[in-house]
Amino acid sequence: MDKLSNIQRKIHEIRGYKVMLDFDLAESYGIETKVLKQAVKRNIKRFNGEDFMFELTRQEWNNLRSQFVTSSWGGMRYLPLAFTELGVAMLSSVLKSDTAIEMNRNIMRAFVAVRQLILNPPIDRVSELQNEVRELKKYVENVFKDYNDINEDTRLQLELINESLAELQAKNKALNKPCNPIGFHAIQKRREKED
Repeated sequence: MDKLSNIQRKIHEIRGYKVMLDFDLAESYGIETKVLKQAVKRNIKRFNGEDFMFELTRQEWNNLRSQFVTSSWGGMRYLPLAFTELGVAMLSSVLKSDTAIEMNRNIMRAFVAVRQLILNPPIDRVSELQNEVRELKKYVENVFKDYNDINEDTRLQLELINESLAELQAKNKALNKPCNPIGFHAIQKRREKED
Protein backbone atom coordinates (compact mmCIF):
# COMPACT_ATOMS: atom_id res chain seq x y z
CA MET A 1 0.00 0.00 0.00
CA ASP A 2 2.96 2.30 0.66
CA LYS A 3 4.10 1.87 -2.97
CA LEU A 4 0.63 2.83 -4.12
CA SER A 5 0.55 6.05 -2.08
CA ASN A 6 4.07 6.96 -3.26
CA ILE A 7 2.93 6.57 -6.85
CA GLN A 8 -0.27 8.54 -6.19
CA ARG A 9 1.82 11.50 -4.99
CA LYS A 10 3.53 11.53 -8.38
CA ILE A 11 0.27 11.82 -10.30
CA HIS A 12 -0.43 15.42 -11.31
CA GLU A 13 -3.31 17.10 -13.08
CA ILE A 14 -2.24 18.97 -16.19
CA ARG A 15 -4.50 20.08 -19.05
CA GLY A 16 -7.37 18.22 -17.42
CA TYR A 17 -5.50 14.89 -17.48
CA LYS A 18 -4.10 12.88 -14.61
CA VAL A 19 -0.48 12.38 -15.67
CA MET A 20 2.90 11.11 -14.51
CA LEU A 21 6.09 12.79 -15.65
CA ASP A 22 8.81 10.97 -17.54
CA PHE A 23 11.47 11.25 -14.80
CA ASP A 24 9.08 9.89 -12.14
CA LEU A 25 8.17 6.98 -14.40
CA ALA A 26 11.83 6.30 -15.21
CA GLU A 27 12.69 6.30 -11.52
CA SER A 28 9.82 3.91 -10.81
CA TYR A 29 10.91 1.57 -13.60
CA GLY A 30 14.52 1.70 -12.40
CA ILE A 31 15.87 3.19 -15.63
CA GLU A 32 17.28 6.54 -16.69
CA THR A 33 14.92 9.16 -18.08
CA LYS A 34 16.81 9.26 -21.38
CA VAL A 35 16.33 5.48 -21.79
CA LEU A 36 12.57 5.91 -21.28
CA LYS A 37 12.46 8.80 -23.77
CA GLN A 38 14.45 6.81 -26.35
CA ALA A 39 12.04 3.88 -26.04
CA VAL A 40 9.13 6.26 -26.55
CA LYS A 41 10.78 7.92 -29.59
CA ARG A 42 11.40 4.51 -31.18
CA ASN A 43 7.68 3.72 -30.75
CA ILE A 44 6.21 7.21 -31.15
CA LYS A 45 3.18 5.96 -33.12
CA ARG A 46 1.97 4.21 -29.98
CA PHE A 47 1.88 7.54 -28.14
CA ASN A 48 0.21 9.72 -30.81
CA GLY A 49 -2.28 12.15 -29.31
CA GLU A 50 -2.39 14.25 -26.19
CA ASP A 51 -4.58 11.65 -24.51
CA PHE A 52 -1.48 9.38 -24.39
CA MET A 53 1.46 11.73 -23.94
CA PHE A 54 2.45 15.37 -24.35
CA GLU A 55 5.42 17.62 -23.63
CA LEU A 56 4.90 20.23 -20.93
CA THR A 57 5.14 23.89 -21.88
CA ARG A 58 7.65 26.07 -20.03
CA GLN A 59 4.77 27.69 -18.09
CA GLU A 60 3.24 24.33 -17.11
CA TRP A 61 6.66 23.14 -15.95
CA ASN A 62 7.26 26.31 -13.91
CA ASN A 63 3.79 26.12 -12.37
CA LEU A 64 4.33 22.50 -11.43
CA ARG A 65 7.77 23.18 -9.95
CA SER A 66 6.42 26.10 -7.90
CA GLN A 67 4.01 23.73 -6.13
CA PHE A 68 6.93 21.96 -4.48
CA VAL A 69 9.18 23.71 -1.98
CA THR A 70 12.04 21.26 -2.32
CA SER A 71 12.78 19.50 -5.53
CA SER A 72 15.19 16.78 -6.51
CA TRP A 73 14.35 17.39 -10.16
CA GLY A 74 17.40 19.56 -10.72
CA GLY A 75 18.13 21.32 -13.98
CA MET A 76 16.81 19.93 -17.26
CA ARG A 77 17.70 20.60 -20.85
CA TYR A 78 14.37 19.38 -22.15
CA LEU A 79 10.88 19.85 -20.85
CA PRO A 80 9.40 16.70 -19.31
CA LEU A 81 6.96 14.44 -21.07
CA ALA A 82 3.63 13.85 -19.34
CA PHE A 83 2.04 10.41 -19.71
CA THR A 84 -1.69 9.96 -19.18
CA GLU A 85 -3.14 6.70 -17.90
CA LEU A 86 -3.36 5.49 -21.51
CA GLY A 87 0.24 6.48 -22.13
CA VAL A 88 1.42 4.62 -19.03
CA ALA A 89 -0.51 1.56 -20.18
CA MET A 90 1.19 1.87 -23.59
CA LEU A 91 4.60 2.03 -21.90
CA SER A 92 4.07 -1.56 -20.78
CA SER A 93 4.24 -2.61 -24.44
CA VAL A 94 7.46 -0.66 -24.93
CA LEU A 95 9.36 -1.44 -21.71
CA LYS A 96 9.63 -5.18 -21.31
CA SER A 97 11.73 -5.69 -18.16
CA ASP A 98 10.18 -7.49 -15.17
CA THR A 99 10.64 -4.37 -13.04
CA ALA A 100 8.89 -2.22 -15.65
CA ILE A 101 6.01 -4.68 -15.91
CA GLU A 102 5.54 -4.88 -12.12
CA MET A 103 5.77 -1.11 -11.71
CA ASN A 104 3.36 -0.60 -14.58
CA ARG A 105 0.81 -2.75 -12.76
CA ASN A 106 1.27 -0.67 -9.60
CA ILE A 107 1.02 2.58 -11.55
CA MET A 108 -2.19 1.44 -13.21
CA ARG A 109 -3.60 0.59 -9.76
CA ALA A 110 -2.64 4.08 -8.57
CA PHE A 111 -4.45 5.70 -11.50
CA VAL A 112 -7.54 3.62 -10.73
CA ALA A 113 -7.34 4.56 -7.03
CA VAL A 114 -7.09 8.27 -7.92
CA ARG A 115 -10.09 7.91 -10.23
CA GLN A 116 -12.05 6.21 -7.44
CA LEU A 117 -11.19 9.06 -5.05
CA ILE A 118 -12.48 11.56 -7.58
CA LEU A 119 -15.68 9.62 -8.23
CA ASN A 120 -16.29 8.65 -4.59
CA PRO A 121 -14.66 11.24 -2.35
CA PRO A 122 -14.20 10.10 1.23
CA ILE A 123 -16.95 11.08 3.62
CA ASP A 124 -16.10 14.23 5.45
CA ARG A 125 -16.64 13.02 9.02
CA VAL A 126 -16.32 16.53 10.47
CA SER A 127 -19.07 17.94 8.24
CA GLU A 128 -21.22 14.91 8.96
CA LEU A 129 -20.78 15.42 12.72
CA GLN A 130 -21.47 19.15 12.40
CA ASN A 131 -24.74 18.38 10.60
CA GLU A 132 -25.72 15.88 13.29
CA VAL A 133 -24.94 18.42 16.03
CA ARG A 134 -27.03 21.05 14.22
CA GLU A 135 -29.96 18.64 13.96
CA LEU A 136 -29.60 17.64 17.61
CA LYS A 137 -29.46 21.30 18.68
CA LYS A 138 -32.60 22.05 16.68
CA TYR A 139 -34.36 19.06 18.27
CA VAL A 140 -33.32 20.09 21.80
CA GLU A 141 -34.49 23.67 21.19
CA ASN A 142 -37.88 22.37 20.02
CA VAL A 143 -38.15 20.09 23.05
CA PHE A 144 -37.37 22.97 25.42
CA LYS A 145 -39.80 25.22 23.58
CA ASP A 146 -42.51 22.58 24.02
CA TYR A 147 -41.44 22.12 27.65
CA ASN A 148 -41.64 25.86 28.27
CA ASP A 149 -45.09 25.96 26.67
CA ILE A 150 -46.23 23.10 28.90
CA ASN A 151 -44.51 24.70 31.86
CA GLU A 152 -46.34 27.99 31.24
CA ASP A 153 -49.70 26.18 31.03
CA THR A 154 -48.91 24.27 34.22
CA ARG A 155 -47.84 27.49 35.97
CA LEU A 156 -51.14 29.17 35.04
CA GLN A 157 -53.14 26.19 36.28
CA LEU A 158 -51.19 26.14 39.56
CA GLU A 159 -51.90 29.86 40.06
CA LEU A 160 -55.62 29.23 39.53
CA ILE A 161 -55.54 26.35 42.00
CA ASN A 162 -53.71 28.50 44.57
CA GLU A 163 -56.22 31.33 44.14
CA SER A 164 -59.10 28.87 44.57
CA LEU A 165 -57.46 27.42 47.68
CA ALA A 166 -56.96 30.91 49.12
CA GLU A 167 -60.63 31.72 48.55
CA LEU A 168 -61.68 28.44 50.17
CA GLN A 169 -59.45 29.12 53.17
CA ALA A 170 -60.94 32.57 53.56
CA LYS A 171 -64.47 31.13 53.41
CA ASN A 172 -63.49 28.39 55.84
CA LYS A 173 -62.15 30.94 58.34
CA ALA A 174 -65.30 32.93 58.01
CA LEU A 175 -67.43 29.82 58.61
CA ASN A 176 -65.36 28.57 61.53
CA LYS A 177 -65.12 31.94 63.28
CA PRO A 178 -66.55 31.62 66.79
CA CYS A 179 -69.97 33.16 66.99
CA ASN A 180 -71.24 35.37 69.73
CA PRO A 181 -73.37 33.22 71.96
CA ILE A 182 -77.05 33.86 71.78
CA GLY A 183 -79.60 33.26 74.49
CA PHE A 184 -79.90 33.03 78.31
CA HIS A 185 -76.63 31.21 78.93
CA ALA A 186 -74.65 33.78 77.11
CA ILE A 187 -76.09 36.69 79.12
CA GLN A 188 -75.50 34.91 82.39
CA LYS A 189 -71.86 34.15 81.51
CA ARG A 190 -71.29 37.75 80.62
CA ARG A 191 -72.58 38.93 83.93
CA GLU A 192 -70.40 36.50 85.80
CA LYS A 193 -67.37 37.85 84.01
CA GLU A 194 -68.32 41.38 84.86
CA ASP A 195 -68.53 40.56 88.55
